Amino acid sequence: MGVSTRTAALLSFAAFVALDTAPAHAAALFSPDEFWIAVVFRKGGPMMWPILLCSLFSLAIAIERALHLREKNVIHPEFLKEVRLHWIGGDIEKALKTCRNHDIAMSRIVRAGLLRANMGVLEIERAIEGAGGHESMILTANLRWLGAIANIATLLGLLGTVTGMIRSFNVIATAGPGNLSLVATGIAEALVATAAGLAVGIPTFAAYHFLRGKADRLVLKMEDISIGFVEDMVAGKKENA
Repeated sequence: MGVSTRTAALLSFAAFVALDTAPAHAAALFSPDEFWIAVVFRKGGPMMWPILLCSLFSLAIAIERALHLREKNVIHPEFLKEVRLHWIGGDIEKALKTCRNHDIAMSRIVRAGLLRANMGVLEIERAIEGAGGHESMILTANLRWLGAIANIATLLGLLGTVTGMIRSFNVIATAGPGNLSLVATGIAEALVATAAGLAVGIPTFAAYHFLRGKADRLVLKMEDISIGFVEDMVAGKKENA
């Protein structure tokens, strides 16, 4: 049996001992005086702190984007109904006033087109496309951070796994193979850090894709409304010609 094989067997045995003795020490581990999450957090090692920061940042971003991406905050039905009556009726000033009274993404896009109502159709389309692209970037502004945090949290968990295994090997090298409790501590650090990284990374990744899909649907809906707006403007110009 080679050195690496003996080491692997020793680590496996240490993990078994840690699991086997866990029930006997459960009362001490999860005592009423100390919350069990704090115990697990401490056993995860130093990588638990950046993983905790990742979880807080991801939660804050997810809540902020979820509130911002509600349809009434992007495309308000009452605004569309009111402004459409004004622009079809040819009252550009009232339509612009309605846009100013509703500070949402769709109102800013429509306002960009209305400001060029007296220009050619190409100018109106160009203004709407420019405003639409800008609003699309705003809708997805913080979502890329969710994707980044999901990857970072998982990698931090992997780094915690590596540092925990390094600690276990250092114990074997310095204290000898008989000190199984210290070896098990390093293995516990590795496993807890991995679990924590995945526990943060998986829901963050899911939230990223959910919110990104919602933002994409809102962008497509704004594009459809913008196309209808341009068509109405063109029809109004033909009627007035």
